Amino acid sequence: MKSTLKTQRNQSGFTLIELMIVIAIIGILIGAAVVGWRAATRAGNETATIQNMKTIFTTQGLYYASHGRNFGTFEQLIKEQYLNSKFSGNPPVDSGYVYTLKVTPKTANSNSSYTLNADPVDEGSGTNHFYIDNNDGAIHVNSSQPAASSDAVQ
Repeated sequence: MKSTLKTQRNQSGFTLIELMIVIAIIGILIGAAVVGWRAATRAGNETATIQNMKTIFTTQGLYYASHGRNFGTFEQLIKEQYLNSKFSGNPPVDSGYVYTLKVTPKTANSNSSYTLNADPVDEGSGTNHFYIDNNDGAIHVNSSQPAASSDAVQ
């Protein structure tokens, strides 16, 4: 009996404390990775949104030149195949951002114009709000509310 107890005491292995420390370290590493992953996802969504806004600006210019100096709605741009169907829906959502396009038709006294806002669906999809219009093509950004032409340029 004494030899059995002596053998059990000499066995090597992890103690409960050592095991708890290893689990805690793994938990901390996973937590840091999740925070980094979320930040990378938000940055990717914002980059994709900026590119989408540049694409819409370019296609609006093409539509304007070929449709009697009028800008198009999302439905018109998709129907004429200037944009693909990812911008369908009311409102369109892509890469975690909601797009709002407001088109003012041409009248006898004024030219056609448009404004485009892109706002994050939630905090997980992005932190910045973007704005562009037909005047200069500059993308304006605001981190706290929907952006406007008075906000800083990207």
